[in-house]
Amino acid sequence: MVAGEASGDLLASHLIAAVRERVPDAEFVGIGGPRMQAAGLQSWWPAETLAVMGFVDVLKRLPELLRVRSGLLRRLKEAPPDLFIGVDAPDFNLPVERKLRRAGVRTMHYVSPSIWAWRGGRVHKIGRAAQHVLCLFPFEPEIYAKQGIAASFVGHPLADVFPLEDQRLKARELLQIDAEEQVLAILPGSRNGEVSRLAPIYVETIKRLAAERPALRFLVPLITRSTRDIFEKVLHEAGAGDLPIRLMFGHAHDAMAASDVVLVASGTATLEAALLKRPMVISYKVGKWTFKIVRAMGYLPWVGLPNILAREFLVPELLQDDATPEKLSAALGKWLDDAAARAALAGKFEQMHLSLRQNNADKAAAVVLAALGRA
Repeated sequence: MVAGEASGDLLASHLIAAVRERVPDAEFVGIGGPRMQAAGLQSWWPAETLAVMGFVDVLKRLPELLRVRSGLLRRLKEAPPDLFIGVDAPDFNLPVERKLRRAGVRTMHYVSPSIWAWRGGRVHKIGRAAQHVLCLFPFEPEIYAKQGIAASFVGHPLADVFPLEDQRLKARELLQIDAEEQVLAILPGSRNGEVSRLAPIYVETIKRLAAERPALRFLVPLITRSTRDIFEKVLHEAGAGDLPIRLMFGHAHDAMAASDVVLVASGTATLEAALLKRPMVISYKVGKWTFKIVRAMGYLPWVGLPNILAREFLVPELLQDDATPEKLSAALGKWLDDAAARAALAGKFEQMHLSLRQNNADKAAAVVLAALGRA
C-alpha cells in the first residue's frame, strides 16, 4: 500500500484494520504515515516524501520522488505482493500500478481521481494501471463500467464519522453560543493562497452583512497560524476589527455545526457542511488564466460536491468574477431569512448522508479480500 497525504493515511489505516480483523496474519508494506504504521504497515519511506503540492514543488522534489518510485518498484518486483493498493496520490501511484501490473502483480486504486469533473481522459490511464477501483461516490462505478473497468462503490468515510443527528445545540454549548443567536460560519480555505485570494472578499461580505444584520455573529475557523495571520491582516486593513467575528484555530466542524448558514471555499469542506446538514454558499477564486483552463477542461456545470452528488444546484455557487461581496451577502441573506428552505435542504442532505454511509472500511475490505480469494 502507498499513501502520501494525511487523508490517504487515515483512509488506508481503517482499511488495514478491517482486513486484519478478518485475516490477522495479513502483512502490509509500502509507504504510509503514522496511522497506517500504527495499524500494522511496515513503511519503507516516510509518507512526507510524497506529500508535495503544486507544480513548482513537484519539480524541486522530482529527483527524490523518482528515486523513491524506482526503489519501491524494485523491492516489489523482487518480492511480489499478493495485491498492491495505491491510495489516492494518482500522479505517483498510477505509474507504479501500471508497471506492477505488467509484471504480474494484482493492482487496485483506492479513491477515484475526479474524472467526472475534468481530465476525463485519465480513465484510460487508470484502466491500464488498476484492475479494480474503490470509489467513494455512488455515481463513479458506472463511469468505469462504460470503459470496461471494474469498480466498486464503498461509501465515503466522512459519512460514517459524521452523526446523522443535528449537532447544532451541542456545538453551540461547546462554543458557548446562545441557542437563539443567528450565526454564520466563514471557511476561506486551508491553504495560504486560497485565504489570500478569498479573505478580502469574505471580509467585505461580513461588513455588508453586519451592517444589514447587527445581531448576526461570525465564526471563522483557520487551520494554521499563517492562514490566521493572513485573515487578521485583511481584517485590520479593512477596518473590521470591531465586528462580531470570532477567529478560531481549527474546529471547522464545530463552527459549521453551530452555524445557521456557511460560506465555504469549494472543496471537501462543502461535503462536510452537507453532512452537517447546513445550507451554504460555495465560492472560489483563482488566477484568471487558471480559471479559463479549468473551465475549458471541465465537464460538469457544478463544482461543489453537494451539487455534484445531487446533480442539481441545491446550493449557490459563486465563482471567480461572481464571487463579489454584493452577490455573496445577498445569497447568504436568502438562506438566513428562509427557515423553511433551510429545513427542506437539511432533509435532502440527510438522504445524501445515508447514501454515502456504507461502513466504508468494511466494504472496502470485502472487495480487497474478494480480489485475493479470501472473501
